[in-house]
Amino acid sequence: MTSLPTAKTTLPTAQLGTTDMHISRIGFGAWAIGGSGWRYTWGAQDDADSIATIRRAVESGVNWIDTAAVYGLGHSEEVVGKAIAGLSEADRPYVFTKAGLVWDENDRAAAPKRIMAADSVRREVEDSLRRLDVERIDLYQVHWPDTGASLDFSDPDGVADAQRTPLEEYWQTMADLVKEGKVRAIGLSNHDVPQLEIAESIAHVDAIQPQFSLIKRQAADELAWAAAHHTGGIIYQPQHSGLLTGAFSAERVANLPDDDWRKGFPEFTTELAANLALVEALRPIAAAHHTTVSAVAIAWTLTWPGVTGAIVGARNPEQVDGWIDGATLQLTPADLDAIAAALRATGAGEGPIGR
Repeated sequence: MTSLPTAKTTLPTAQLGTTDMHISRIGFGAWAIGGSGWRYTWGAQDDADSIATIRRAVESGVNWIDTAAVYGLGHSEEVVGKAIAGLSEADRPYVFTKAGLVWDENDRAAAPKRIMAADSVRREVEDSLRRLDVERIDLYQVHWPDTGASLDFSDPDGVADAQRTPLEEYWQTMADLVKEGKVRAIGLSNHDVPQLEIAESIAHVDAIQPQFSLIKRQAADELAWAAAHHTGGIIYQPQHSGLLTGAFSAERVANLPDDDWRKGFPEFTTELAANLALVEALRPIAAAHHTTVSAVAIAWTLTWPGVTGAIVGARNPEQVDGWIDGATLQLTPADLDAIAAALRATGAGEGPIGR
């Protein structure tokens, strides 16, 4: 494939912070297309299916792709590079990627380490530019704060060791990459408000990327910070790893492949009943709008102050068709009240319910 199709549909867009990029309210998330063979895989994935899925997203009006070096240990970036091959910067979707999770090629099943030392970041950006086959990355993000520890979703703060790079140092490295023309804009993923304040004192934070969904709502403070500082807010997992698509059941969770990272996590085990009850409460809202549960869950995140766009993953074109309405769905005040009531009744998730 030498070129992506022209968008057949126009989606609403919003300016990403103070950058010159106006992004569709939904972007394509490329975590799952990294395939198998690493610690946080979603299972085996066919590259041809991945490229067809990216094509469907672009045809549907999506104008940005979010990936990371660590997804598939470089493989997701390679697939994205193949999908956009031959396109000029002006013609291709915006490409966002991330640095700071470094893996061991001799032990690909091991958890990657959170490292943002300057020499490591500079190696990473060159590798990402090569894999993506672009001259400049549109948004380069720090994936997690540097602790020097291995990434462990059950203990996301990790344990710092003597190799930790101070935020002031690694954010200056990121700012230098902009000056050098290797990246267009810089952002911080999974950083809290005090960390954002430190970074902003050194160079403007163009975008943040927190996890945010009906189930995980704790990033409200970070999104409020973004709104107050003219910083773009792109949120990840608005479908909460598939739980909010309406396609999950206890039986499906039990039958997830053993190498699927979701198997064994609380949202899919001890908290599953409440999460599935929330999904059932969303079905009447979806039906009233002649759309999907996925679209309702995504549209809810887009109503939240500070959210510029939502990253939504897919592994086949049909999944794109299932969530694309989320970019245009207008939830009514009555819908929002019903969703808030469902959150209270089911006890699903964590974080504030109202704005």
